Amino acid sequence: MATRLRKSRKQRGSRYCGWGQIGQHRQSGSRGGVGAAGKHKHFWIRTVIEEPNHFGHSTLNSHNRSLVTKWANLRDVSSMLALLKPAEKETEFELNLSEMGIDKLLGGGIIDKSIVVRVRSASEKARKKIESIGGKILVDEHSSH
Repeated sequence: MATRLRKSRKQRGSRYCGWGQIGQHRQSGSRGGVGAAGKHKHFWIRTVIEEPNHFGHSTLNSHNRSLVTKWANLRDVSSMLALLKPAEKETEFELNLSEMGIDKLLGGGIIDKSIVVRVRSASEKARKKIESIGGKILVDEHSSH
C-alpha cells in the first residue's frame, strides 16, 4: 500500500490517532508496564508459569558467608621472611599474616625455611608444603573482619 493512502497519514494532526479521547495507546499503560513491571501483581500467574524461580535467592549465596578479601602465596611469604627475626628457636620464624590483613594463605611457589604461620585459613597445598619442611600453620579463628 502506498504511504499516502495509509490511515496514519490521514490521522496526522488529530491528537489521538483514533485511540479515543483519554489518551489510550500512549506510553505503556495499555500493556501493564514496561519490562518486569507487575510480576508481583497483575502478571503474577504468568510469572509463576514462565519463571517459577524468579523471586527468592540462591542457597549457594548465603548472607553471612566468609569472603576472602586478601590472600598471599608461599612465594610472597618467603619474601616477607627477609624482614623477620627468628622466634624462640634460632631456626624457626613466626609470621602473623592476620595482623597484616591477609585472610588466606595459598600454596603457590616454594618455601625453603621452617616457619610458623598464623592466618585465618590456608589451602591444603600450602599446609602440605609448610608441614613437609617442618613448619606449622596456626589457624586464627578470632581474626575475622
